Amino acid sequence: MIIRNARPWGAGPADIVIEGDRIAEIRAHDASAPTGPDDVDGRGRLLLPSFSDVHVHLDSSRIGLPFRPHTGAPGVWGMMLNDRDNWRDTDVPHAAIVAGTLEQMIAKGTTRVRTYAQVDVDCKLEKFDSVLAAKERFREHADVQIMTFPQAGILREAGTVEYLEESLKQGADVMGGIDPSQLDRDPVRHLDIVFGLAEKYQVEIDIHLHEPGALGVFSTELVLERTRALGMQGKVTLSHAYDLGSVSESVSRRLIDEFAELDIAMATVAPSTSGHLRLVDLVDAGVRVGLGEDGQRDYWSPYGNCDMLDRTWQLAFVNGFRRDDHIELALAVATVGGASIMSHASPRIAGVGDRPGVAAGDRADLVLVDGETPTSAVMDRGVDRTVIHDGRVVADALQVLTV
Repeated sequence: MIIRNARPWGAGPADIVIEGDRIAEIRAHDASAPTGPDDVDGRGRLLLPSFSDVHVHLDSSRIGLPFRPHTGAPGVWGMMLNDRDNWRDTDVPHAAIVAGTLEQMIAKGTTRVRTYAQVDVDCKLEKFDSVLAAKERFREHADVQIMTFPQAGILREAGTVEYLEESLKQGADVMGGIDPSQLDRDPVRHLDIVFGLAEKYQVEIDIHLHEPGALGVFSTELVLERTRALGMQGKVTLSHAYDLGSVSESVSRRLIDEFAELDIAMATVAPSTSGHLRLVDLVDAGVRVGLGEDGQRDYWSPYGNCDMLDRTWQLAFVNGFRRDDHIELALAVATVGGASIMSHASPRIAGVGDRPGVAAGDRADLVLVDGETPTSAVMDRGVDRTVIHDGRVVADALQVLTV
């Protein structure tokens, strides 16, 4: 397959030769060359790496359902109870909602997904099973990693650990943790369970961290300590962690340096807070950073529409980016940044000006989108998109194709 007349990262018109699941060659566009039956007409559109959503809760989505007023109480526990009280109250089967949400994400350009699947004594493995079914249904369209996630904590309700372990036996890809100090109030035991199960089943770890200021730093230091002691470098991600930059400049610098040393990745949802670690500093230090949409119009929040280009705009906005290279950095984080969290075979972003993911030898997970420049694509968020996964077109004109 050849993608004809496309502009990789906004460069000049090119023809991109795809062999198997890889980019084999990029050459100047030749308008006179004969067109093959499987070729794709780029029509002068931008060619970017496809999006990677590495922090999404497919299991609590309400995409495709009627809009409802927000009823969640403040705090993680209150929000969790709101989800627990309402998620079954729909005429549409849960598995269908999850699959429909994933389908919309793929249609809009996301082919790499790390999703949470809540596991607790209320839903047991029901939500996990729905996410697992969606992963299987769209296995030819996207790479999906499932994180078994103790949204209600690990220690507050007896039986939670057993359900988490069963989900790992059934194929969960990542072991999740959440607010070990603030929610479970026993960070040592909480993290012992998280790291213990991850070691036992040889999976990576992703810690949901909402904890404020010094408390968040304390929990983070416990994560750093275990990562170093257990030799789990490159296998741990911190999600949210949006207040780690609020304590002091010296603490922020130390944490960033330790993240880089231990290859601890960070997943952000572009929160509207001012205490997060600076994105430019993280990338310049070599920390793998990815982006996610978090909830999808769920029982926690009315935000989320399956479009990572929208969330890229938000990431640029909350960081105060105006320069083209900074806005393009946000786009790189939303694409290859997340891919480098899901697979170490994907290139990581080497600095503010680095634009990996669309070069000979790279995996052919790509999206064509209309726009004058990458920055204008983020600002305008056009809908003329063609999505390619593993060298095959899987979506066009915002519709998923049968592969």
